[in-house]
Amino acid sequence: MTTSDETNKKPLWLLIEENFLELNLQNLSGGNREAAIQKIAGELDTAGYNVSRNGGNMLQLRWAMDEMLKVGRPLMKDFNDAIAALSLEDLVDPYFATSKLIDDLGKTWKEFSDHRPEVIRIVEKTKLDLLINKSKGFPNDEGIRFLIEEKVAFGVIINELGITEEKLGQVNAEIEKENTERARVVTLLEAVDGKSNEEKVKHLFKNNVSENLITEMAKVDQGVIDSVKQAMEEEIKEKQRLEEEAAARKKVEAAGPALEEIPPDQMLEYIESIREILEFSDAEKEIRVMCDQSSIPKCLVDIAVSEPGRLDEMEKEAEG
Repeated sequence: MTTSDETNKKPLWLLIEENFLELNLQNLSGGNREAAIQKIAGELDTAGYNVSRNGGNMLQLRWAMDEMLKVGRPLMKDFNDAIAALSLEDLVDPYFATSKLIDDLGKTWKEFSDHRPEVIRIVEKTKLDLLINKSKGFPNDEGIRFLIEEKVAFGVIINELGITEEKLGQVNAEIEKENTERARVVTLLEAVDGKSNEEKVKHLFKNNVSENLITEMAKVDQGVIDSVKQAMEEEIKEKQRLEEEAAARKKVEAAGPALEEIPPDQMLEYIESIREILEFSDAEKEIRVMCDQSSIPKCLVDIAVSEPGRLDEMEKEAEG
């Protein structure tokens, strides 16, 4: 049974190829070749790989040596050069990148396709390293956002960027909130599908969508946004004007007619009602409330609370 330690070891082929990088190929003629093989086998034995006493492993070492001498350079040189040349654009799909790399190197190294599992792991690790390096060049929290959006494991982000779990959670919550808002905007845009850009922008503004998101998701330029904003501001001003006029009319209606507009008979009725209210209370607030409930004109209410003695004179004038 393979132990966990053995599982975590590099595969033997890879360690053999890495050892070859340290060799001087010009010194591998004659007995030097066998000496180099025995030296590498001994070092691999020490590292925990049974090579010198295992016929299959020893043959693997000899065949790899023969292939290297035939090509004239170590496989790992070509492999390392190929890995170093990869960019994030090349690694959008690591499996595709691995297949291409294996096909390219396989033209020279015929058995290289046998190592696909290890190669894909190295390619994936290369992509991760490139993502982390790129993230460290972003300002503020943009690097964290970048790695989250690239689906890098949270534990890796915390360790590589040296941030706390709380910080990562905060940034992730912000991203989720933004994604929820984007989904809302998609629904809003579906409701105005086929409408003009102006109508779409107006609809989004009315639903409290930010300008940046409108520009991005409605795909409109700033000129359209500015013109819609101006039109909406004019609409709001007109609405406010109409509301103010309506409020003023309502206030006038609530105040009732002016003193000189009240017919004598109504004047006597109002004064009688006021006298009854004054008998009940002498508190201005209560007087005004009760007068309002009795629909007494405001001009008479003002007199009742400020000059109640004047009511007698007004009563006589109304009686003629």
